[in-house]
Amino acid sequence: MAVSKSALGAEIAPGTDLPRPTRKEAEDAVRTLLRWAGENPDREGLRDTPQRVTTAYTEWFSGYKTDPTKILARTFEEVEGYDEMVILRNVRFESHCEHHMAPIIGKAHVGYLPDKRVIGISKLARLVDAYAKRLQIQERMTAQIANALNDELRPQGVGVVIEALHGCMTTRGVHKNGLTMVTSQLIGAFRDDASTRREFLAAIGNPTSGAGHFD
Repeated sequence: MAVSKSALGAEIAPGTDLPRPTRKEAEDAVRTLLRWAGENPDREGLRDTPQRVTTAYTEWFSGYKTDPTKILARTFEEVEGYDEMVILRNVRFESHCEHHMAPIIGKAHVGYLPDKRVIGISKLARLVDAYAKRLQIQERMTAQIANALNDELRPQGVGVVIEALHGCMTTRGVHKNGLTMVTSQLIGAFRDDASTRREFLAAIGNPTSGAGHFD
């Protein structure tokens, strides 16, 4: 995804009309938070922390610079008439809650029913990461993955189920461990045809029937 520039030449933050802060400004913000927490950002153990945090943010939120439509641009039609489900299970991801910036750790199950075209299976994993590596809520992320796959591939149906653990519940607030949030987005045949829906849910282990497990 191309980097936009403002009229003054400053880089624009992806998905916004706001000038992107410089690396130094980001590091200074980390130093401010360390002081607010009661720490001394100049002590030996924290001296390089602002640089490490901004580097981590570059990785954690790299999805803002990823265009999902480009991931899904290349498809294949030479499938010898294959017209059954394509499912990728247990796609592990790390995301962050947009409310507290706490980690969301989970796995996604992505499936579709082709209509003459298929896509490279690694692209489904890349699609999950494109949306996971942003500030998220699980419900929106589930819908974004399903809608992107449906819009670009135009299959007969799409199914996305996500199971995740939320740091905002385990490390703060209610402090409840072992809870798994499950969300789903079903489109086309996966939503309208009960037998197709059952086949999909059975193939991914029907996460709605029990607690998830994350390795």
